[in-house]
This record gives sequence, structure tokens and C-alpha cells, in this order.
Amino acid sequence: MVSQLLFFFLGLFLLIIGSNYLLKYSVELSLKYNISKVVIGLTFVSFATSAPELLISISSAIKNSSDIAISNVIGSNIANIGLVFSTVLLFVSIKISKNNISYDFPWLIVVSLILLFFIQDLRISRIEGLFFIFLLTGFIYFMFSLRKPDQEKIEPAKNDISIFKIIILLIISSAVLFFGSELFVNSAIFFADFFQVSERIIGLTLVAIGTSLPELVTSLVAIYKKELDISVGNIIGSNIFNILAVLGFTATIIDLNVTSIQIIDYDIYIMIAFSLMLGFFFFVPKKFTLYRLHGIILLLLFITYYYTIL
Repeated sequence: MVSQLLFFFLGLFLLIIGSNYLLKYSVELSLKYNISKVVIGLTFVSFATSAPELLISISSAIKNSSDIAISNVIGSNIANIGLVFSTVLLFVSIKISKNNISYDFPWLIVVSLILLFFIQDLRISRIEGLFFIFLLTGFIYFMFSLRKPDQEKIEPAKNDISIFKIIILLIISSAVLFFGSELFVNSAIFFADFFQVSERIIGLTLVAIGTSLPELVTSLVAIYKKELDISVGNIIGSNIFNILAVLGFTATIIDLNVTSIQIIDYDIYIMIAFSLMLGFFFFVPKKFTLYRLHGIILLLLFITYYYTIL
């Protein structure tokens, strides 16, 4: 029991460290091409912060724990809005870019509804996983090619670190993430068996919050550096990546079968409700601005949701 607890926190530590450096050098690579802040947040940063979810979901599915893989994504998307974004709003009001509303937010709603449709038969098949990957490539192409560029650009990188060195560091960061995910998943499965708690609950709570920590740290650092566009883009983009990339690649490797009916009867609707509420807050009381009150409401709803499942 004690050893599994140590492995759990060691795995979580490696996930945070690995995702932090994956994030750092992903942004470092993007800076060399002077890509806009919101696009960085929606792509490079979102992919880096979604890496723990990806590796954990793949590892869980291979270990025949599909409920952890799916509830991890759903729970992480709920936590990203109800915990991470609400915490951000407690510190600062955020003026939302019109592009986030017109281009990015609709993607989040559409892919969430597609997931709702796919999961009704209690499985996500390889074909559906491939379709998610197809949508993912379309989303990335959309971000870089069709999206109207923002007026503000990220300053080019000031250091002279080579692209080769960045790639090596990205590989090392990914390896750290992999080992962290193995320890984390094995410990999570152990606790589910030991305490006789369903894999759904473990995935929605311990695993989801643990894998949402990179998003929280990234968003708080972005606020500290006054990079609010990256903070907003990170949350929306990470939720899109969680569905398209995490479930897409995982289902392509192995079919995901849902054993807990509450996932499709309750949890996924809560995930969509949080997304829709975020969209509603974009316009009330003032268009394109989110305030501390919004953060308090989201946080209270998140706590209420956890109360209903525990």
C-alpha cells in the first residue's frame, strides 16, 4: 500500500515534470517561427499539456481498463473548465479574443457532440478513433492555414538553442512522461481494486485532476507573464485535443469499451454542459470578458458535480 502510494506520487511528479519540459521546448520550437500566441496555446501548448492524458489513456486501455481511459478524458475536460479555468478567473478577469469565440469554441462543442454520438453504443471503435484523428489533422490545418491571424505575435526566441537540441529534449521529456504515466496508471488501478472503487470514479477524480495539473500550472504561469491569450487557448485547445488526439489515438490502438453506464448517462452530459456554460459566459454580462464571478460559479458547479459522484 505504502509503495503504491509512493509510486502514485512519483508517477504524478514525473508527469508534471515531463509535461512542463515538453511544454517549454514545444513553445521554444514554435517561437522560432514567430507563431501567434493563441495558435501556440491551441496547438503546441495544448498538445504538451494533453500528453499525460494521452499516455495514461493508452496505458489504461492496453491494461483492459477502458473506463479509466474514457473517464480520464471526460473528467479532465470537466476539470479544465470547472477547476483550472475557474481558478484562473479568481486571479484575473480575461478579455477573450473574438477568434476564440468565432473559430475555436465551435470546434469544442462539435467534437464533444460527436463523442456523445459515438459513445452511445458503449464503445469507441478503431474506425471512430481514425475519424477523430482525421478531425484532429483538420483542426491543426485550420489553426495554421485558415484561421485569421492575430495582430499580436510572439517575440522570436532570444536564445540560440538549436532545433536539434530542442528535438532531443522533447524526446527526453516524452520518455519521462511515458514512465510517469506507467507508474500513475498502475497505482490508480491498484487503488481502484484496493478500495473497491470503480475505475470510472478513479478516472474522473484522481486521474483527471492529476492530468489537469499541467494545464493549471501552464495557465497560472501564462497569467503571471500576462500571456492571457495562451491561457485561454490552452484550456479550449486542450479539451479539443483530449477528445480528438487522446481518444483518437487510443481507440486506434485498441477498441475502447465502456463498462460503466454512468459515463454515457451522466458524465459526458456534464462535460458538454460545462463547455456550453463557458460559451454562455463569453457573452454575459459583458461580451468577450470573463470575471471572478464566472470563476466562482464554475468552481461551485465543479464541487457540486464531484459531490454527486462520490
